[in-house]
Amino acid sequence: MIRNQKRLAISGIVLAFALGGCAQQGGYSGGSSGGAPAGSQGQMSNTSKGAIAGGVIGALAGGLTQGHDKAKRALIGAGIGALAGAAVGNYMDRQEQQMRQQLAGSGVEVSRQGDNVVLNLPENLTFDTGSAKLKPAAQAELNKVAAVLKQNPQTVVDVSGHTDSTGSDAVNNPLSQKRAGAVAAYLVRDGVPQSRLVVNGYGASRPIADNATDAGRAANRRVEITLLPLTQG
Repeated sequence: MIRNQKRLAISGIVLAFALGGCAQQGGYSGGSSGGAPAGSQGQMSNTSKGAIAGGVIGALAGGLTQGHDKAKRALIGAGIGALAGAAVGNYMDRQEQQMRQQLAGSGVEVSRQGDNVVLNLPENLTFDTGSAKLKPAAQAELNKVAAVLKQNPQTVVDVSGHTDSTGSDAVNNPLSQKRAGAVAAYLVRDGVPQSRLVVNGYGASRPIADNATDAGRAANRRVEITLLPLTQG
């Protein structure tokens, strides 16, 4: 069952990008001068964009939850060298500094946990209540995140969705998975290889604040992107 879900998820991503490549052939940018007229074959319609985005998000939200070890093996298999010794800390120091510079003033919190770098994207930046559709402000910040990730290929990217304790697990668990999938899918569309991603939704099971207060519940509604170095062993 799990294997079938993974196959379907990967197939959905491949199909989505294949459709995207076909739809974009012709190079029409929609500018006011030159290029093909509106409605020509070269133009990618909003409907096509929506279908492609939905396919990628659906694939990642549908249970593509490979473990960290599998993601690391995929990177090594792709020719990405593993880090060792002092190189690990230096590499993550640089990546942390790049993230802090790019995301300063954005509302995204950057923290360090050992050799890992954690980006905390609060709900008020990323999603409307009960929605898994990324806000434009979140997309702008994820563009910056993707740019740094592409400069640092020796990193596994763990994307996890979290909710507060309001509502049932039947609602919170799939919502958190879909939100994590939406963030991961945006990174993939921005050029981050899917093989680097680990995507999970945890619902209300991993709070970082007290759910008894409004401020605590707001803090718990988040998506975290944890960057783990590709190490030997």
